[in-house]
Amino acid sequence: MATGIGSAGDYYRVRLMHVDDTDSPEFEWREDILWRSPQVATPEEHRLYRIEAVSLDESESVTPLGVFDSAEDAHEALETASEDLEALTRSEYEERYFPAGM
Repeated sequence: MATGIGSAGDYYRVRLMHVDDTDSPEFEWREDILWRSPQVATPEEHRLYRIEAVSLDESESVTPLGVFDSAEDAHEALETASEDLEALTRSEYEERYFPAGM
């Protein structure tokens, strides 16, 4: 955890990431040719929604806060995390949301 005194909103922003983890078809290997495309099949789609805290001091410093299967659950968590940014201090926010040992 970093040091700093003040509202968590002065140090972090939260964002919602929509991840479409669709399985891509794999190639079928054969000895007589280098490769060929498999039978056309609809890949199984898997969508994830990830909530992340982004540091304002270091734009590349991102801490995952949670992963959700539904958009509704993700938006509820985003709203709660956003409200806590304004209500909690930086150390309280890090203690509540960041994994132990960060």
